[in-house]
Amino acid sequence: MSKKSIVFAGLLLVIALSFGGLLIANFGDVKQIIASSQIEYKTTPPITNVSPEIKNLNEAFVQIAKSVTPAVAYIEVTTGSSESDEQNPGFNMPFDLGPDFQMPDQGPSRGSGSGIIISNDGYILTNNHVIKNATENGIKVRLTDKREFNAKLIGVDPNTDVAVIKIEASDLMVASIGNSDDVQVGQWVVAIGNPLGLNSTVTAGIVSALGRNIQMGGDSYAINNFIQTDAAINPGNSGGALVDINGSVIGINTAIKTTNGYYQGYGFAIPINLAQIVATELIKSGKISRGYIGVSIKDVDIKEAKGLGLDKARGVLVQDVLAGGAGDEAGLKVGDVILFVDNQEVNASNELQTIIGTHRPGDVVDLKVFRDGSEINKKVTLKPRSETNNQTAQNTTPKEETGDLNTKSFESIGLTVSELNSQLKSKFSVESGVYINSVKQFSEAFDRGLREGLVIIEADKNEINSVSELNSIIETKSTGDIIVFKVKTSDGLVRLIAVEIE
Repeated sequence: MSKKSIVFAGLLLVIALSFGGLLIANFGDVKQIIASSQIEYKTTPPITNVSPEIKNLNEAFVQIAKSVTPAVAYIEVTTGSSESDEQNPGFNMPFDLGPDFQMPDQGPSRGSGSGIIISNDGYILTNNHVIKNATENGIKVRLTDKREFNAKLIGVDPNTDVAVIKIEASDLMVASIGNSDDVQVGQWVVAIGNPLGLNSTVTAGIVSALGRNIQMGGDSYAINNFIQTDAAINPGNSGGALVDINGSVIGINTAIKTTNGYYQGYGFAIPINLAQIVATELIKSGKISRGYIGVSIKDVDIKEAKGLGLDKARGVLVQDVLAGGAGDEAGLKVGDVILFVDNQEVNASNELQTIIGTHRPGDVVDLKVFRDGSEINKKVTLKPRSETNNQTAQNTTPKEETGDLNTKSFESIGLTVSELNSQLKSKFSVESGVYINSVKQFSEAFDRGLREGLVIIEADKNEINSVSELNSIIETKSTGDIIVFKVKTSDGLVRLIAVEIE
């Protein structure tokens, strides 16, 4: 290097050091500069007489955050494939992926969620969809004190989306379990979890609805009975705590209502009373043994109530009965309306599912049932779930069809039907009925759920053997009258559909 270059470099160094020293000096004198400024910064708050109620509420939220956050863990899961659990896109969030998550074409993937510590020796309650498809040693837990553990999977229950994992630890901060049966619409709640990779996030809102059925899981055996809240819940919150103002956990944050995959105002939590029952059995035996009635059910609406002879829309309608199931053996029939279970009134299908879901095979439940204008009692001995038997109690052996294939349209309900030929009788496993050829779009029949490709086997509890028999029943009806159709699908499912004559 030349002498000239050395001198130039030295000069630059002196200038840099001088400038740096000036900056340090200036930043060190910030307080003096502010103090000597002509501006007087106001430090007294504009409101000095804040309502004690507001102060108490503010302090309550602060105390909830301090008390509960240490009992909520961050869960990171590595799965063996890139398969996503987005079973119901747009309506739930079994896809708790961190902000840096990238979906590969194949191979392992990684996602994140939350969990609630329920014992000081390391049992953690979370969602099944959070840990689903995890590889061996693929579940890692990070606590708020930064400690990290590999977690062991204890058990899962896909029907409630509950799972239990365990870490080897001691003296952990444990969440306090509340009573979700006491939750009321409008009460304050706080959601605590790890959304979008942001650890230990606290949001607040109210309970906006109870007993919400969001059809999550895609399984008819799934129990959908959620607490709805407007506390902000995002991917990563799943498995975290929904707590009341006492800091007690009343639910496990599980799903969101969204069109873009993120929070849009509606979140859903599994009631803690249900989750606690499931967790207890998972810890005890590693699996769930749940009793079932063996019926297909739906809520009763006003038209069905009128058609069935009920005084108002109440109870749960039996749409199908599994042959050889508990309900079949107890004498339940299609068209029965279940009003009470063990003296507890039920007016929604998910209420009935939740109550029965707390029982085991062999348990006996008392049902009060409305049938043909009267209330009767049935004792049902619950059975385990049948995985293979889809045959219904109403299925019969087909016989050869006789007569011509007649077709008729019923404009008063928007329906066109025809006689069954031998091929259709065999396909639907029925002896009689009429085939729905077409349904006029946006007609009464369409709006109530009748569709082309179904077979009407009964109308107003009368077996239908021909188009003329169906016509005879419809001709007796006046505008505003209700006809209750029993229909069957090609896969053996039976449904009751109430249609009003227009």
